[in-house]
Amino acid sequence: MKKVLFVINTLGGAGAEKALLELLPRFSPEEYEVSLFVLMGQGELIQELPAHVKLLNQHYSTEPVLNKKGKKVLAGKVMARALSHASLFRNLPYLISNFLEMKKRKNVCVDKLLWKVMADGAWRTTEQYDLAVAYLEGGSAYYVRDYVNAEKKAVFLHVDYARAGYTRKLDRDCYPDFDRIFTVSGEVKDSFLQVYPECKEKTEIFHNLLDREKICKKALQEGGFSDGFTGTRLLTVGRLTAQKAYEVSIAAMKLLKEKKGNVRWYVLGEGNLRDKLQELIDQYGLTRDFILLGAKKNPYPYFAQTDIYVHASRFEGKSIAIQEAQILGCSIIVSDCSGNREQVEDGKDGLMCRLTPEDICDKIIRMMEDEELRMKCGRRAARKNFPGENDVEKLFCMMQSE
Repeated sequence: MKKVLFVINTLGGAGAEKALLELLPRFSPEEYEVSLFVLMGQGELIQELPAHVKLLNQHYSTEPVLNKKGKKVLAGKVMARALSHASLFRNLPYLISNFLEMKKRKNVCVDKLLWKVMADGAWRTTEQYDLAVAYLEGGSAYYVRDYVNAEKKAVFLHVDYARAGYTRKLDRDCYPDFDRIFTVSGEVKDSFLQVYPECKEKTEIFHNLLDREKICKKALQEGGFSDGFTGTRLLTVGRLTAQKAYEVSIAAMKLLKEKKGNVRWYVLGEGNLRDKLQELIDQYGLTRDFILLGAKKNPYPYFAQTDIYVHASRFEGKSIAIQEAQILGCSIIVSDCSGNREQVEDGKDGLMCRLTPEDICDKIIRMMEDEELRMKCGRRAARKNFPGENDVEKLFCMMQSE
């Protein structure tokens, strides 16, 4: 029986975590002994872990990573990890050097700075594996590269590498040490290879896996909007982070309210920017119009009940939220950025907009006023076929080619 280890940073409700939970059941317990190590030992999706997958964490918190209580728990884990194995002290030169580089680029990413500290301070396994998979960039990749014994190692990239703030210096050139590098889209692959051109021969696309039938069933369950609003509903699903450009969407909503009164915009997700975004919403007088609903265990009734799904972000790897909206036949508007361009065909199964308040507003009004376009885009989105069901064979083949 082959022994396989997956490592992921956290197991909160984001896209990569959902994709991992769809991938794990593909490993038959009759053929594979599968283990999971969650680097930070936290996240609410642990409850969906398949029964045959062994969780290696000795201590685990089911608190969501991004709500207030969960952030306090995570902060405690970060402090403990920084002290473990003298990780913070040993990495001081690395931290200072990379901080200065980030400051020079005017893009200081504290979370990315700390991933090496978190990996170096983590519990370490002594097991030997046939395959070890780092399912995210950053901490997971560093941990698998430095601290896991395995015949073969693979890493997954879910973001536009350079736009997300990663550099070769920050990663200490870790990626050439992996046997396979999987990216979730062609644009993610191209972005990565601009930085690591020598990895071209071992880098390939591995699409996110989604269970269409399960999503459709969950969309029919109780839940969804409960405010009794009878106008046009807009929906966005995603973490409240700078990448998602919510300040632009809020400004677009202000314009939209001036032109089209009977409309509300709802956001499902949590994140570090919640308080700042709510402050901006209140400042624009949109308290009843742009509503932060927080993260929801079952978001699918909201997708099914919305009139238009809007995903106006700065960059993406490959958005699972967009794929979920397509499965449920939503009329979709996305920003013209990496990742999104591979998922939506402008004017055919959705609309593409520039990331400006004016263009987002204009595209929403166009979709609202053109019922034929709205219905056509929704139908075509629902019929869209997603590649990837056979991609899992790429992992199986790694263990057969020893």
